[in-house]
Amino acid sequence: MSSETAVRHYYDLVDAGDVAGVVACFADDAVYHRPGYEPMAGRAALTDFYGGERVIADGRHELDEVVVDGSRVAVHGRFVGTLKDGSAARVGFADFWVLDEQEQAVTRHSFFDTPAV
Repeated sequence: MSSETAVRHYYDLVDAGDVAGVVACFADDAVYHRPGYEPMAGRAALTDFYGGERVIADGRHELDEVVVDGSRVAVHGRFVGTLKDGSAARVGFADFWVLDEQEQAVTRHSFFDTPAV
């Protein structure tokens, strides 16, 4: 699987609500940096986030651009969906990934164009 395929697969899994699949996209000691949260280190923290702490109820990621440089992947797009409070969300984002040799995320940094999520 290529780095681009691995990252695109992550968005398919998260949009499907597959928590176990999403967490498997990350290395055991991965760190996810997301505005409004402390860095999430390790699969237990990621499972807590994706399994309940995440404010998103459902929706989809629309990817406009995926740029790959070896094990580094940058993604630009938007999330369109519903938050757990029932409100609609349309949020632009940029994600920066670093993958290991198994195409699992070692680090991920997310940035949003609004403070909505």
